[in-house]
Formats: sequence, C-alpha cells, structure tokens
Amino acid sequence: MTAIQEEALDLLGWPELCQHLAGFASTTMGRPALLQLSLPGDLSRSQLLQQETRELLERDQQLEEGLDFRGVVDLNPLVERCCKGGIATGEALLGVATTMAAVRKLRRQINDPHQQPVTTACLARLQGLRQLEHRLNHCLEEGGHVADRASGALSAVRHQLGQLRLELRQQLHVLLRRHQAVLQDTIVSSRHGRAVLALKAGALDQLPGLVHDSSTSGSTLFVEPRVLVPLGNRIRDLEAQEHQEEEQVLRQLSRLVADDAQHLLDTRGALLRLDMALARGRYGAAMGGTQADFLETSLNAHVTGDVVGVAEEPILLRQLRHPLLVWQQQAGGGADVVPVDIQVHPHQRVVAITGPNTGGKTVVLKSLGLALLMARAGLPVLCAGPARLPWAALVLADIGDEQSLQQNLSTFSGHIKRLARILAAVEAAPTANTNGVVLLDELGAGTDPAEGSALAIALLRHMADRVRLTMATTHCSALKAIKYEDDRFENASVAFDEATLAPTYELQWGIPGRSNALAIAQRLGLDPAILSQARALLKPQQAGEVSSIISGLERQRQQQSEAAATAAALLTRTEQLHAQVLSHWQRQQSDIAQQQQQRQQQVEASIQAAQREVARIIRTLRQGPPDGEQARRAGQRLKALQQNQHGQSATAENLLRRLPQQPGWSPHVGMRLRLRRLGKAVEVLDVKDNGRMLELRCGPMRLQAHVDDVELLHGDESHPASPSVQVTHRHRLTTGPEVRCAANTIDLRGLRLHEAESAVADQLSRSNGPIWVIHGIGTGRLKQGLREWLKSTDQVERFHDAEPGDGGMGCTVVWPCH
Repeated sequence: MTAIQEEALDLLGWPELCQHLAGFASTTMGRPALLQLSLPGDLSRSQLLQQETRELLERDQQLEEGLDFRGVVDLNPLVERCCKGGIATGEALLGVATTMAAVRKLRRQINDPHQQPVTTACLARLQGLRQLEHRLNHCLEEGGHVADRASGALSAVRHQLGQLRLELRQQLHVLLRRHQAVLQDTIVSSRHGRAVLALKAGALDQLPGLVHDSSTSGSTLFVEPRVLVPLGNRIRDLEAQEHQEEEQVLRQLSRLVADDAQHLLDTRGALLRLDMALARGRYGAAMGGTQADFLETSLNAHVTGDVVGVAEEPILLRQLRHPLLVWQQQAGGGADVVPVDIQVHPHQRVVAITGPNTGGKTVVLKSLGLALLMARAGLPVLCAGPARLPWAALVLADIGDEQSLQQNLSTFSGHIKRLARILAAVEAAPTANTNGVVLLDELGAGTDPAEGSALAIALLRHMADRVRLTMATTHCSALKAIKYEDDRFENASVAFDEATLAPTYELQWGIPGRSNALAIAQRLGLDPAILSQARALLKPQQAGEVSSIISGLERQRQQQSEAAATAAALLTRTEQLHAQVLSHWQRQQSDIAQQQQQRQQQVEASIQAAQREVARIIRTLRQGPPDGEQARRAGQRLKALQQNQHGQSATAENLLRRLPQQPGWSPHVGMRLRLRRLGKAVEVLDVKDNGRMLELRCGPMRLQAHVDDVELLHGDESHPASPSVQVTHRHRLTTGPEVRCAANTIDLRGLRLHEAESAVADQLSRSNGPIWVIHGIGTGRLKQGLREWLKSTDQVERFHDAEPGDGGMGCTVVWPCH
C-alpha cells in the first residue's frame, strides 16, 4: 500500500474504526491483528471474508452462549522459542493443551458443511495433535506446575523433600516451645529459602545459630538454629535436584512442541482467522450493518485484467450511516445520526455535493469511503436494505486543511500537493477506471473563486476519464451547471431549513444546493447590521444567477413533494374504497351462498316430510279395512304433497338460475397473468391455500398476491370452478402493497421494547398490508421480546423472517388481521 493510500485511511478514520472493531476480539492475538487490519488485495479474498463473517455470525446467534474461544492463546511466541532450542515455561506449554481443547470444542460448534461450508472446512483441515495434548496434560498441572507423575526421578525427589520438610517443621516447633522466653514471635519465618526464628537481640548465646537477617530497629534477629543447619542444607540440595528434574521435563515437552511447530502455527492461523471473522460479525450486528454486494464489473475486471466498461447496476446505499458517529451515539455521547441515501448510476462518474457549511457534506464523503473499505475488509456496511458497491482497490481522499507553517504551506498549496500525489497514484493504477474511488473535500477553495472553479472543473473532468467514481464537495457555483453539459456528472446537496436557519443533514440528489452563508452567519450571531449590508450588496448580483435557479428548483421540488403526498393520500383513499367494495361483494356472495344452502335444506326437509307422510298413508291403508272414503282422502293428500313439492322445486330452480354463473378458471404454475395494481405481467411460481394465494415473479421481484388481484392477459378475472363462494377469514379481504417500500417499513433499532411495541402497534393500526419491522440482530433480545408480544396481540395474523434481500434475520414481516 502506497503512502497516499495510507494517508487516505487516516483521513477517513479507518484506524479509529479498527480500534472499535478490536474490542470485539475473543483472543489475545485477535486484538492486535484487528488494530492493524489489512485490506485484501483481490475481490475473491474479500468475498471469502464476507462469507466467513456471515457464517460465524449466524452460528454465534444460534448458540445460546455463542461461539466459545476460551482457552485459546497465541502460540506464535511459544513455537518460536521452542524451535530455537529454548525451554518454555510450564504455563506457556499448558496453553498449547488448552488451545487444542478449544479447537475441539469449536469443531463441535461449527460442524455444518451446508450452513457453514467455509469455516467448517477451515477447522476440518487442522490436525488434532491429541498425543501432544495428552502428554502436556499428563505432565503439567493447573498453573503450569510440573506434576509429580511427569517423571519417576522427580517424584522420588519430591517424596524425600516432603519427609525432610516435615521433620524440619517438627524440630522447629520443639525449639519454639523450649525457647519461647527469648523469642520475639512464635511464628516460623523464611529468609533466603531457609527456615528461621525471630530471636531477641542479645539472646543469641541461648539459641546459637546462623543469623540471616535482622529487623530495622535491630531488636530482632532472624536465626537459623545450628542444630537445623544440616537438615536445611539437605533440603536445599534436594530442591536443586527438583529444579533440574522439572527443567528436564519442560525441555522434553518443548522438543515435542518444536516437532509439531508447523501444525501448531496452522492452528494458530485458523483460530486467528475465525476470531477476526467473528469479531467482524459481532461488530456489524451491534452497529446494525448489512453485508454488501460487489458490482459485477469489479469481478469481471479482476478475472480478465481488462477494463470491461461500466456495470449495469448502480452504486446503491440506502440509509447509510457513518460508523464512527453511530459508535459515538451508542456510547451515549453523540446526537442521532441522520442517514443518507447514495445512488450513482452506471454512466455517472462524478458527483458534486454542494450546500451550506456544517451541513454534513464531509460526513457523506467519509461515510462512503468507510463503506467501501468495510466492504472490502469483509465488514458489514452500516446501511438499511441491500448495498451494492464496487470493489475499490484504490480509495484516495483529500479531506481537511493541509495548512502547515513548518512546511511553508498554505491551505491551497497543501491541497494542491496532495492532489498531485492522488493524480500520480491514479495514473499508476491500471484498473482505477473500474475500481478506483477519489473523495475530494472543498475542491477549488483557498484561492480566487474564478481560478479555483476553473481548476476544479478541469480536475473533475480529468478524473471522470480515469476513475470509477469521484465525489467532491464544493462551493463553486460553476460546478453546479456541469451536469447539464456532461451526463457523467451528477449534482447532490445537503438540505437546509430556512425556517430554523439550520441544516437538516439530509442528502438530496439531482439538485444543487446553496451555501446559505448569510443565513448561517445569522444563526451563529453575526451583527445584523453587517448582514443587512451584505444582503444589499448581494441583490444586484442575484438576477439570473445560479442561486436564483437553485431557489426555483428547490421550490419545484417542494411542490412536487407536496403533489406526491397528495397523490399518495388519494391512492390510499382509493385502496380503502376498493377494499370496501370488495368487502361488500364478498358479503353479498356469502349471503347468496347462505340463502342457497338454506333453500336446499328446506327442499330436502320438505322431501323427507313428504316421504314420511306417504309412508304413513300407506301404513293406514294397509292396516284398515277397504274403505272408499278413506282411499279418496288419501289420494287428495298425495296430490297436495305432489303440488307442494313441485312448487318448492321450481322456487329452488329459479333461485339457482338467479345466482351468477361464471365459467371459472384456476391459476397454475407457469401461467402468465396481469397484476392489476401494478398493471404488469407476472408469472405464477406457486399456488397456495387452495388457489387463493399466489406467489408471483414480476421482473426481478418476488411477491405474493390474492387470486382476486390478478387477471388473464386478455382481461378475464379468475373465478373458482366450484358453484359456491366460500369466505375464509384467515386470509385478508383487503390487499395492501406486498412489496417492501418506505411506507410499510419501520426501523426499531435503538428503541426499547415498550417503545418498539408502541411503534409497531401504531403502524398496524394504519396499515392494510404487511409491514417490514427492522429490529437488527444484536443480542436478539429486542427480536425475542417483540415476537412474544406479536404472539399475544390480536392485531397480528402471522409473522416471519424477511427474505435475505430485505434484511433476513434482522427484519420481521408482520401481517395484520382484517
């Protein structure tokens, strides 16, 4: 990495981000590695890092206590020492055994080739070294102490030591009782590894021995009794033998470690790789990030080595946030971070951001730069929804004031020197046209406005020919009009609230912004008389200038926003009316079906009654004597029953004829239909719930719709083939939009559980379709508490995880009851 690239990392705040990331490391070797986090040199390596991050984060969230790296130590210093013939300490050698045990535990936790193919293969390639681990555990005890069982000679020496020390303690206690009058204390002390008694000064003749120390006042002498000196010498000799035997055991174990040095280094590398991947995932989950997708042009250029042109998909970042500001906010020391949307179309190469000072222009540059670096390093990007970025091998920046008295540099000359180094780096990078990004702050400032504008225009046009994307902030009015001359340029601006005289930090695309210098000066307390005079001087210059054009564009934008809001309200009202009409039709169909069923039941009951009456008449005729009058009355009764039955049958037939009879058709997989609310052709992917719900594909979108929302391409609506209409209350009679948009998405990240429940309940009360609830992943407490509440409320029909492209496990789709 060149010096200008490292300088860009410092300007963007990459070292501070690495410090935050290092706090998520699980091992002692992971933290320094994350503090010096290097960027991959090719696209395939970045994609591998993303895959590792995704796999370990998912597995970590599935486990109740997460992935466990306890017991893992950095084996590099130990292996290096052993390979040089050195003797390692018992504690360091015991770390090898605990590390191998941790590897076995991680293998049990990460052992799914289908869900975690990369990380499972990473651990599967490691050798277990069970013999080495067993030997170390056999010879070493907790704390790294050499065990008696490690060597027969060591065990014998320690046994003798134990006996002699016991004999020494017994003789000391005898002396304590015998000479208690001349002792300062009845406690046995130790000086220089020898057992001593605290004897009063002047009483040495009563307890002769070797004086090893004395008190500060000189009133106490620490004496080893002469009768115990031979025993103490024997103990010291045995302690020396014990040390030699321990050293011999540690030497043998160190040789075993040196023999398996390469396997241990491979294990260390794999554990460091997994620790860094898990740290990236936990950092992204804590910050509310999402994995970015690299544009295809970067992949093609990397594989072929040629410039392949511009990708068909735009650079897209929705609700992008600055990671350092988000960290500060979560730590409780910062204001709420205002997200911005970035969308750069494939043919656009330069974005000029204008607007007032302190409006957030520089924050946009740093947010984009850090997003590119984070995606390249395998880190989730702090944005909502899908993120599409180029794989940026070259990220250069000129941000901040380069004024230096020591180097005799002014602000302008400092910028020019850095720009010259940026241009040299661009010329030296053969793939800058496809994966190079340059970020320039306050371009054209620090000199004459006319000359600064000319220099800025020439520089940006030069960059447009050589770099994938150049984003620059500026106050030069001339740059705002280049978009209308060169379609490779795009305008963006930070919004300013003229009512409060303060920036809103929102990024507006397609429209340049005004500097609003006088308004900001008024907010900061400049003398009103000076401001009035400045406005008077400015008025003659405003006629026909860019500022008036921008003001008109802003008014048009406001009018369009109001018109869009009115249209949205009208659309909502139309959908409500449609829902009411559909509900009325459903009720009508249900009433007709109910009437038909009642009429059928009446007909069947009448037939059964008539059959019973005929049977009774037959029994009466058979039981009694032949009687002409009785036979005549029976014949009249049968005739009346026949007429009544014919009348009821005719009534039922007339009712059936009045029911709507429509030739029905049933949708099937692969059928081409038209979705009425979009007016577009769709393909049926799946038929659910007895044909009432359809899974459809419309271009790149996958969505679900009720069968009543589709029709044949020639205009016929779908009708069930059965003659009756059934209304099942489990399914919605009204259909809201089933494609995620801003109106049906609610972000709960950062809210407490009761705040989140209130926000979701309010959204459900106003929604006529599914809503997407973004709660993030994090610790999972917000998601778990929210889902328990969703189970208990009667406002919700069902809920499930969103599609991977809509947030996956960090987003829940909630279907309201109707």
